[in-house]
Amino acid sequence: MPAVVRILCLLLVSLLLDTARSLHNVSQRTFEIDYKHNHFLKDGKPFRYISGSIHYFRVPRFYWKDRLLKMKMAGLNAIQIYVPWNFHEPQPGQYQFSKDHDVEYFIQLAHELRLLVILRPGPYICAEWEMGGLPAWLLQNKSIVLRSSDPDYLAAVDKWLGVILPKMKPLLYQNGGPIITVQVENEYGSYFTCDYDYLRFLQKRFHYHLGNDVILFTTDGAQEKFLQCGTLQGLYATVDFGPGINITNAFLIQRKYEPKGPLINSEFYTGWLDHWGQPHSTVTTEAVVSSLHDILARGANVNLYMFIGGTNFAYWNGANMPYQAQPTSYDYDAPLSEAGDLTKKYFAVREVIQKFQKVPEGPIPPSTPKFAYGKVALRKLKSVEESLNILCPTGPIKSLYPLTFIQVKQYFGFVLYRTTLPQNCSYPTALSSPFSGVHDRAYVSVDGVPQGILDRSNVITLNITGEAGATLDLLVENMGRVNYGDYINDSKGLISNLTLNSSILTDWMIFSLDTENAVRHLWGWHGNNSRCHGKAYAHSSSNYTLPTFYVGNFSIPSGIPDLPQDTFIKFPGWTKSVMKIMIHCGLCVR
Repeated sequence: MPAVVRILCLLLVSLLLDTARSLHNVSQRTFEIDYKHNHFLKDGKPFRYISGSIHYFRVPRFYWKDRLLKMKMAGLNAIQIYVPWNFHEPQPGQYQFSKDHDVEYFIQLAHELRLLVILRPGPYICAEWEMGGLPAWLLQNKSIVLRSSDPDYLAAVDKWLGVILPKMKPLLYQNGGPIITVQVENEYGSYFTCDYDYLRFLQKRFHYHLGNDVILFTTDGAQEKFLQCGTLQGLYATVDFGPGINITNAFLIQRKYEPKGPLINSEFYTGWLDHWGQPHSTVTTEAVVSSLHDILARGANVNLYMFIGGTNFAYWNGANMPYQAQPTSYDYDAPLSEAGDLTKKYFAVREVIQKFQKVPEGPIPPSTPKFAYGKVALRKLKSVEESLNILCPTGPIKSLYPLTFIQVKQYFGFVLYRTTLPQNCSYPTALSSPFSGVHDRAYVSVDGVPQGILDRSNVITLNITGEAGATLDLLVENMGRVNYGDYINDSKGLISNLTLNSSILTDWMIFSLDTENAVRHLWGWHGNNSRCHGKAYAHSSSNYTLPTFYVGNFSIPSGIPDLPQDTFIKFPGWTKSVMKIMIHCGLCVR
């Protein structure tokens, strides 16, 4: 018996010693600014980060480790991430932090790969993301002033910070995690409110949840007008700029607000964003590596935005003003492609980094294999109008005048507005949105006959025909809320009255469409055997088809190793579609 006691005591002493060593190691971890020598100190030693941006919400969880490892092998010692509020709280008080939303796991994965993390938790992030990461449900309060010290806005922000920041605190560098710095807000100097009380509120809440040792910083465009409203004493001011900018002048702007401390470009643009319907944006590899070399030669810290762009899944893309929506792809012409593939730019960036610090040895993970599954025949199921009992099982809301998406508590996707023609339109008659009130795109039909498309930017009047009493339908699409600038409080739907021959249309039925849940029901509907033979047409009053559900399926071949593999989808002749991939089928709306 005494021997057993001695063994247990020895084990207990050993465990206590291990715990003490662990606590000692954590207490020795420090990350701070050395203002005297203009650099960071990591555990008391001079440190410079070379970072790259990756958005976990734009990359499937299955590929997180692959992308992070490729970033590490490029020579990066840190990554920079945003945390989009709306991605984690899509409805008030309903939080999502599992599967592809598991930001804590993503940060821990970076830590395992010995990558440091620069955290940008908002509450506003821009990022070419729906409403800049702010939840659309904030707009239920019509008078709310976003990104300001408006009490209603601050109350919502405070509640969110009370959820996300405590999750981040154990992951701070001084607590044993990888997070070295935390950004407050984002490019606030580009917003009209210029509310220092708002910044002070955020500063206090960040310190309350994260402690006083964490380095808090701001980021703004490298122009004095932006830093005037975007900076605050106690928040370290950084700048962002891309290739071709005068680097000396850009850092002089930072020096005006931070006379001492490390030079930091928080967003060095490796490419640029795309807009729907426009050619893919590119920035030459030569321009990127030339400016990157010059930044590093000055001893500056830099974050490459983006190092991998990824994909705007579902309805998460943003938009810019004058209104232009971003597409599904967020490739960004980055060093790693949207699919995570290695590019010429990747190897050129790695070569530049190698001149300034050691890059890891060993094989670089290859581009992911792809497989061509062949052509997929699409079978027509039902038009949207024919599917209303499935898409809107509770029936329509009746209103004298149109209601917005927010008013019917639908934040994404599509809403169908229906009324009747009050007069005969035997000859083409003007259906108009005099105040550009179609947000963002409306597919117009009369008694099921396509008439054309109204949109927010270009087509505010459309000539239609039909008899008095005929059903007028407008299927309105939210193409993405504005994510940057003064107009992020972006209402969707019919936000003002429509007129027919200059008379206001009234007595609307408004169908809030739940396409997500309806897809499974539609798949069970066999319909007829018609095929999709037609092409997608231009936006005129006589030659476009009604939005319709089509279904197709393909098989993954057996007997071939390593399947399934990634693939690309192409719709030749189509103009716009929403696709949902299911376990056994693919379903889309054209």
